[in-house]
This record gives sequence, C-alpha cells and structure tokens, in this order.
Amino acid sequence: MAEIIQKDGTWVFDGDTLRLTPGRDKGVGLLRRTLGELTVPLSALAGISLEQGRKAGRLRLRLREGADPLLQATGGRLTEPHDPYQLIVESDRYGVAEYFTEEVRNALLLDQVPSDPVSGYLLPGPSVPLSVAAGDGSASFDGERIHLEWNWKTEDSKSAAGARALALSDITAVEWLPAGGLENGYLRFLVRHAPTKAPAKYDPNAVELWGFKKDPLMALVAAAVQARLPHPAAAPALGAGKRPAEPETPADVSTAPAREDDHDALLRRLRELGELHRAGVLTDEEFTLAKQAVLRRM
Repeated sequence: MAEIIQKDGTWVFDGDTLRLTPGRDKGVGLLRRTLGELTVPLSALAGISLEQGRKAGRLRLRLREGADPLLQATGGRLTEPHDPYQLIVESDRYGVAEYFTEEVRNALLLDQVPSDPVSGYLLPGPSVPLSVAAGDGSASFDGERIHLEWNWKTEDSKSAAGARALALSDITAVEWLPAGGLENGYLRFLVRHAPTKAPAKYDPNAVELWGFKKDPLMALVAAAVQARLPHPAAAPALGAGKRPAEPETPADVSTAPAREDDHDALLRRLRELGELHRAGVLTDEEFTLAKQAVLRRM
C-alpha cells in the first residue's frame, strides 16, 4: 500500500483502487470538500505525474476519457482548488510522492490497463438527492427529475414562468460553464424537442452563474445528471433486432473472470516482463521496478 498525507488531502493506493480524501486546509475548494472521498478504480486511470516546484509541487491523476461523469460534464474546466484529481505536495514530501507515483505506474503496467477512451462510466458520479443554490436560482436533482427554482435576482421574463420540473428522460445533454472574466457562466439542460439559443439569463432551462463561491457546486448537479444520461461514446440508436454493445464498467463479481493474483499468474507476469525487457520495450529501471512490484505481491 502507498499513502501520502498532506494538508491538501490524503491519497491512498492499495494496488487496485485509489482513495482520494480532501484535506481541511482553507485552500481546499468547496467542490472538493462537498464531493468528499473519491474511490477511483485502477482501470479508470490513464496515468499519474508529479510536478515539482521550489516550495511545493502537485500530484496529478489523468483519467481515461469518458471514465468520470464529473470530468465529462465540466470538460476540463474545473479550476485548481476544485479539481479532485490534483494534490498539492510540500517539497519535503517529494520522496513519498515519487514512491506513490511509481507504485501507481507499476500497477498500470502490470495490469496492462489501456489508456484509450472508455464507452461506459467507471465512476458513479455524485450521490443524489442533490440541491445547490447559486447565481439566479437553485437546481435540485433526485435521480429522476430536475427542479429549477428562481430567486429575486432572476430576469423577470424567466421567472414569470415559475419553477421548472424536468424529467431525466427528456434531457438530451447537460452543460456547465464557469464564469470567467466579464462572461457569466451557467448550468444548462438541453431538453428534447425544445432547442434554445437564448442566453442563460433568459433560458428557463438554465441557471446563470456569476462567479460566486457556490458556483462550482453546480458542477456536481451537472455530473449527477451526466452519470444517468447515455454515455457520449455509446453507439447511436440501432435498428430493430440489434442490441447495443455492453458499456465498459467496473468488473462485476457475477460475470467477470476471477482476477489473476495466484502464484502461477505472478510467475507468468515475471516471464512476460523479462521478455519485454529483452525486447527493449522496458528499460533496465522500468524492469527492475516492475519486477519488484510483482515480487512484493508474491
């Protein structure tokens, strides 16, 4: 097991999953604190890196495209204090961070986890029910319906129609954009058979965001809805009689083959590593680290 504890949070890796727990430091963003501990399966990872600075550095996880509904909904627009896949590391803990990085990389290599996109979410998204008030209204989601209510700052033409209740089955997409510079952000729901090009200020299916403290929490509502919509990589509607391909999901104990962690499997892995080393695919250092990781499991 590898573990790194910092003011910014604690990351623990047990060989199969990473547990990311936000810290209590004032620099930890509201979204991370509200989201709480994340459990990330190794199969959802595409890589890990350590960026060292003079006083502090950062551990960064890179997830496979399409693995996390939060990243899918936010499109990589989460700012640093709110990004749950970054950890600020103090310079005197670089040695621990390097060890943690090597352990994760070795596991990715040994388990032969691909880095290509996935066709099904490997993380569940934020839990519901969920309710957030920010900007010109509030958004609530119970897993089946989205409720939008307006406050006294809402544009009159928008609030005149009253509160909105949108069925998940009527939603085709969800968009979240943070405020930036002089431009306001929004949380918008695209409704089937009701296209709109109106700015969020006037759109009855959108909450306008002005860059205040609670704005990032609207990303949690977006992610919770996104997790329950068809995956963007899923095939389009098929003709009659054809079944869609099963999405890639975490292994199910009732159908997935047993994990190869017995002694014979580890011996085979060692032989494979030796062949990769002799073929020049693995450097001497990479081979040594990978071999040590296998031996520890034995």
